[in-house]
Amino acid sequence: MRDGQSEGKTGAHPNKMSNQNTPNRKGNPPAEKSDKRMTLPSRFQKEVHAHLSRNSQQTSPPVNLNENLSSGKGKPYNPQQVQGQILEILGKYSNGFWVSKLPQIYRELYKQDMPTEALKDLDTWTHICTVEKTCSSNPSELLLYPAKKQTTTSSPPPTLTPNSTFAPVLTSNTTPDKPVQSPVQQRPPSIHLTRSGSRSPQNPPSSSSSPSPPSSPASLSPDLKLKLEELLVKYSNGLWAHALPKLFQDTYKFQLPGHVLENLHLLSDICTIDYPMPDNPKRAILYRRSSSGGGGGGGEDENCNRTNSASEKELRLRQELGRRLSNHAVPSLQIPKEEYPSVLVVEATNTNGVILRYIGEGYSQAQESMEDEMREFYGLDQGSPTPLSSPSSGQLVAVRAEEEEEILRAQVCEVMADKAKVHYVDHGFSEVISKTKMFELHEKFFQLPFQATKCKLAGLEPFCQEPAVLKKFETMASGRILLAEILERGQTPLVVLYDTSQDDDVNINAACMKALQDKTLASPLQVNSAYMNVTVRSVCSDGTIYCQLPSRGLAKLNVILENIETYFHLQVTSEFLVSRPFCGKGCLARYKGKWSRVEITNLHGSRVLDILFIDVGVQASVEVFELREIPPQFLYDLMAIPPQAVKCCLADLAVSVGSWSPDAVQWLREKVLNTTDCSMKVAKVDETKRCIYVHLFTDKNFNDPARSLNNQMAQSDLFKQQPDVFLTSHRPAKVSTATLSSKAPSPSEYTNGSPTSTSVPAKPHLRRALSGPRTGGGGNMSTNCPPETPAAPSSSLQLPPLLELPPAGNNIDVYVSVACHPGHFVLQPWRDMYKLVVLMGEMILYYSKTEQKPLNIEKNHIYAAKVENSWHRVLVKGVLTNGLVSVYELDYGKHELISCTQLRPLIKEFRQLPFQGITAQLAGLKQRQWSEEASIVFRNHVEKKPLVAQLEAVQEATNPWDRKLMVFLVDTSQEERDIWVHDIMTEFADELTKEL
Repeated sequence: MRDGQSEGKTGAHPNKMSNQNTPNRKGNPPAEKSDKRMTLPSRFQKEVHAHLSRNSQQTSPPVNLNENLSSGKGKPYNPQQVQGQILEILGKYSNGFWVSKLPQIYRELYKQDMPTEALKDLDTWTHICTVEKTCSSNPSELLLYPAKKQTTTSSPPPTLTPNSTFAPVLTSNTTPDKPVQSPVQQRPPSIHLTRSGSRSPQNPPSSSSSPSPPSSPASLSPDLKLKLEELLVKYSNGLWAHALPKLFQDTYKFQLPGHVLENLHLLSDICTIDYPMPDNPKRAILYRRSSSGGGGGGGEDENCNRTNSASEKELRLRQELGRRLSNHAVPSLQIPKEEYPSVLVVEATNTNGVILRYIGEGYSQAQESMEDEMREFYGLDQGSPTPLSSPSSGQLVAVRAEEEEEILRAQVCEVMADKAKVHYVDHGFSEVISKTKMFELHEKFFQLPFQATKCKLAGLEPFCQEPAVLKKFETMASGRILLAEILERGQTPLVVLYDTSQDDDVNINAACMKALQDKTLASPLQVNSAYMNVTVRSVCSDGTIYCQLPSRGLAKLNVILENIETYFHLQVTSEFLVSRPFCGKGCLARYKGKWSRVEITNLHGSRVLDILFIDVGVQASVEVFELREIPPQFLYDLMAIPPQAVKCCLADLAVSVGSWSPDAVQWLREKVLNTTDCSMKVAKVDETKRCIYVHLFTDKNFNDPARSLNNQMAQSDLFKQQPDVFLTSHRPAKVSTATLSSKAPSPSEYTNGSPTSTSVPAKPHLRRALSGPRTGGGGNMSTNCPPETPAAPSSSLQLPPLLELPPAGNNIDVYVSVACHPGHFVLQPWRDMYKLVVLMGEMILYYSKTEQKPLNIEKNHIYAAKVENSWHRVLVKGVLTNGLVSVYELDYGKHELISCTQLRPLIKEFRQLPFQGITAQLAGLKQRQWSEEASIVFRNHVEKKPLVAQLEAVQEATNPWDRKLMVFLVDTSQEERDIWVHDIMTEFADELTKEL
């Protein structure tokens, strides 16, 4: 989705169209739409082999009603015109919205500020709108609804409701995250980049459908408000209200007053309150209000680059040097807008200042073009130009490189007798050269920013100059092209680097952190050696076990963790709350009631993440508020201790790891998890898989192989051979999927006990599993196109309500998750994407804490399924006798083949939101068999993109997944014109016909 998109509330859809440009193809002859017709690219064949790059996701900054709208204050305005525009806005947001968002929506739609006087007159325009006051005394907490007896007939502009913060996992990411943010936005906001690369405005609006808060005579003391605000500062992407009591208790050592959660409106002056699940008013997300006011240094420029007074001074000094010596200034280098740019690592003498170059269009490609032009300009092929007579320190010059016949830009660092030391500003290194190789830099070569820049490696700040860290970095990264995940955009960006050249992505930051480990503190393991007092900490569903062996490291670890326990018990501070999680980060979480070391392995948006307890081998999904930073005084000692969980497999078994039956796994768990005096004998050490093959015993008789658990399992019938694979075709019986009545365990229940998830730790992923709309599998039509229509499920099965659609002719903001060809693609409504984020986050938390139970899997029934690292609502399409199941993701439109062990009953709570994926075909085209080339062109224009869909017709069906829409698709992201996709496909078909 972060795996890569941002979360937030229903942010403004990137494709916005003014009223006069609202798509409407019905009844329009071709002559009337010529201005909206997209010029067909001249090289379709090239497009067939190239994927269009996605625009970076950004959002517009939230607006507060109290901000100074000086541009419109006191100026006369036309009331009739403003009233008409408000009518159009209310036509889009018929359920109402906060008045504080009106200026922002108005500005985005009409490209001008709303007159301040008009805001004051809203109360008097009862024929236009209704202004409703909430229980809060805050004047900005007003709701705006359409007038009581009014019906709006105008076609609403396809813009979304108020912007918000980083949440949809798709931006609908699966965690109770804020509503969705569009993957493509026109203007960046003042936002905070979260782990994921996702951006999150600091002052999200409240949901228009939020329940009215209960009234209460109570008020909050200033001290209590200060403490609550301090907690919210740590979670800029929002905090679930239900997490407040435990978080407050852990941080300040006394209970949160009970009336706070019952009267959340009392917090309205320090935070905004969003209710992402309208059917459950107790589920609220709190977002801290950003302080208005200009005071502090710095803001954000149009490229989302954080600036401050110090960096501006540095930039001015550098530009002044250039002006003084050449009368020209070089523009500053802008950070790439994509979340994962490719970079070439040059060198690092400090992990807080790694020198690198960005790879791609506008960066390395522009640099190569410039250097080719410099080579031609300075005439290396025709003869040498005249060297610079008297270079000065700080001057920008052109230099002929020593080893290659190239001309490079450089800055003079030091001038000597007949030589000079120069720094190559595009390559990031320095050398001493002869003055005869330096030439005056022509003014046209000042246009490209210096390409060599610096970044800071996340998580390594305290160890930025450790020799072991720098040596490891030199070995793994220097001179290589890597992928950079940008966590924080600033003068020196904060990044996580990944090497994606291998089968498994390697987290460079995490690998450098492991270089600090003291190998003498690791568990001792030698082939043919026996070990007693072994503790089996976990047994994974694939048969892998994690053990702890007595060692110096384990003894030292236990002492340090006891000290941390005491330290946290005495501390009253929010300093150690984790506010910027990222993959590979080491921190602390509760395991069986005590703090234990964990590593973040995956992120689902900004608030739900997967962790691995590295000393016990247990994987779990938690919310970010359950994590704590390691106090600085314990950091060095903890980092020096290698993980104490040793990954083991039972040797000499006929069934390999990954093929264990649930019965075999359960048998082994019952034998070893409650035993404190196991012993084992090492049979083999597999360095490539980092696994130890052992014979395991529940007592100290390791010299008798017959007593080993390996032998007992081999002699049993726990590993029966499975029959050959075939797809079952039987029709399901009347049995419907079971519904669990129990609620998911609360975070407190989890942290006071052992997590029940013991699946194999997942491979490290670059991003959060669902940081944005799911990418689907558009590349393979055979896996994404729907098979035969299934029979209707049992009537006893409770299905979510149907997705509501507007009447034909209206527009919908959509995201295309899967595109096979113009006759079949899958849409997701953009407006409610954040609800899917919340739902999937809840599913991750719930299913990661529930035990797997035998499940009668029926074809054509709906379940929850774990696909990769996220939980999805799926329809079972077929059952294989080898334990695999074919499923269809009802919210994304993608087909998957998964193990039957990854299915769970879909409980009632997760059946409330309508299925978000709906199939469609493109209107305005003749029915035909689309070629692979045409399908590629279509996918390049629509897949994984936010668009505007004009609804032409709806083909209803018994099951929600069988509904099909006929729509026009319009890309309105370009300022000059709208791109109608069916025009492109028509012209492409015509081109092919001409060629034939």
